[in-house]
Amino acid sequence: MSLDLLNIARTGVLASQSQLAITSNNIANANTQGYHRQVAEQSSLDSQRLGNNVFGAGTYVSDVKRIYNDYAARELRIGQTAVSQAQTTHVKMGELDQLFSQIGKSVPQGLNDLFAGLNSLSDLPDDLGIRGGVLGNAEQLANALNQMNSHLNGQMQQTNDQIVAVTDRINAIGKELGHINEELMKSQGADMQLLDHQDALIQELSEYATVNVIPLESGAKSIMLGGAAMLVSGEVTMQVGSTMGDPFGGELRITASTGDQSLVLDPTKMGGSLGALFQFRDDTLIPAQMEMGQLAVGIADSFNQAQSQGFDLNGNVGGNLFLDINDPKMSMGRVGAYGNNTGDATLKVNIDDVGALSGGNYQLSFTAPATYELKDNDSGVVTPLVLNGNELTGGDGFSIQIAAGTMASGDQFEIRPTAGAAAGIDVVMGDPKGIAAAGPSINADAANTGSTSLTLNSMDPSQANFPGVGGEITFEIDTITNSYQAFDATGAVLGAGTFTPPNIDAFGMNFDVQNSTAEAGQRFTFDLNFAEGNNNNALEMAKLNEAKLMQGGSATLSDVYESTKLAVGGKAKSAEVALGSAEAIYAQAYSRVQSESGVNLDEEAANLMRFQQSYQASARIMTTAAEIFDTLFSSVR
Repeated sequence: MSLDLLNIARTGVLASQSQLAITSNNIANANTQGYHRQVAEQSSLDSQRLGNNVFGAGTYVSDVKRIYNDYAARELRIGQTAVSQAQTTHVKMGELDQLFSQIGKSVPQGLNDLFAGLNSLSDLPDDLGIRGGVLGNAEQLANALNQMNSHLNGQMQQTNDQIVAVTDRINAIGKELGHINEELMKSQGADMQLLDHQDALIQELSEYATVNVIPLESGAKSIMLGGAAMLVSGEVTMQVGSTMGDPFGGELRITASTGDQSLVLDPTKMGGSLGALFQFRDDTLIPAQMEMGQLAVGIADSFNQAQSQGFDLNGNVGGNLFLDINDPKMSMGRVGAYGNNTGDATLKVNIDDVGALSGGNYQLSFTAPATYELKDNDSGVVTPLVLNGNELTGGDGFSIQIAAGTMASGDQFEIRPTAGAAAGIDVVMGDPKGIAAAGPSINADAANTGSTSLTLNSMDPSQANFPGVGGEITFEIDTITNSYQAFDATGAVLGAGTFTPPNIDAFGMNFDVQNSTAEAGQRFTFDLNFAEGNNNNALEMAKLNEAKLMQGGSATLSDVYESTKLAVGGKAKSAEVALGSAEAIYAQAYSRVQSESGVNLDEEAANLMRFQQSYQASARIMTTAAEIFDTLFSSVR
């Protein structure tokens, strides 16, 4: 019986020793990131029968378990993905908000300075010093737009670099997870240290993208990235990388490849910081670039058109102040052809009506034999286009020219009418005398009885029968039949024609006709006499500050910038709110995991005392058994 007592004590000592070791390990790793608490399960040894009685034979540690709740871990990964996505969005939106609020304020300031210079010019239209100041203001405005575009390009490059860095880290994690799976398959998932390391890597991976974990019977785990690509399958890993964008090469795409097979992933399904980077780029940064281009196009077109409505100090019709909006430098990047196109068509986009531009982007599709459709990527509205010769018309303020080659059925192109304009805008006027401060006058005939009035849009001295500076031309307009007849200063007929209301473009004069009722015989004379003190056109150019020229007549030039800045600021504020919510959800999930799997030092300290006492008690039993043996041996001597 004493021998059995010694064995029982021995098993108790060994079991308590194991419990103390596990408890000590828990305490030692209390601050180890990703460590899961371990517990030892004790079981009784098989009982022994002695006579009519059954006696216990002691205890042993039957299992050492890692406290792990798969559901809680999954919720923590989801929370990590959400908070990482929110953090990345918050940082990127904050940077862009600072760009528009601080650096970008030179754009509206430059616009205000230009209008202030024009107001001064209207007071002294023949002052060369003021004229030079106006040119300087125009150059500062163009430079501000160039610099703003450069900063936005810098944001694009930075975002691309971050995408590459994230994919590199994902690949490193995937490779390491593959090695861990290989080792776990050897031990059938019994190595708890490897399991902790595996979970820590998966948790880090969930920062970069949405992660789905599939446990395998072999003890390994397969990892799906973004719900679309299997990053790790057993010990086999897939490589995630980046490739040039399609149709615009500078806008990186994300790919997953294994062997010689490659798959382009949908960034909208990635989640995490990787998904946030793509979302920021596609939904905020690129639209902001195009809106800056829209502003640049609006500025260049409105001032160039205003110049064509007046006379410079040399007595000529005003030339362009800024680079023409359809110049190659201003139109670079308006068209992108998709890589899977089978045709060889080269397209060119011309802006026809700046006021009708939306600042958005479109997708052009061709279906044989002659179906051309333009889809607004923002609204989803599809508009059929009409092919006239080599020109497709019907777009929102722009037309598309097939400059070379032909389209094949199924070919697609992305159209960005305002892309590149902020980078290309430039002042082309070098002589201050070229500012067209003087302007013609429009005189209604005294015999006119109706409500018809005219608004001059531009003058083109290159057209036939243009009366020239110092001359005059009279139009007799019939708005019942939409026809006109033109006369020179002597009353001789120059010609006649019809027009599509409200615009007449004839003999170098382009003007709009406004009337409330249809009338015939309304005569108007354009007096093109020039005088150095004339400030008519300078006054009209100064009024562009308040003219609603943009977005279908609903916004001024300044409004375009301000609306973009406010939109960016609103998104930055929303990102801050979203980050707070995501952090709260993550903290709740983290607390749940810690409450189950984390090390509680108070609890472990109590266990340490309990197992110490158990160890000491078992050791005391061994001492008692030894004393019993000594007594028995002494009694038989």
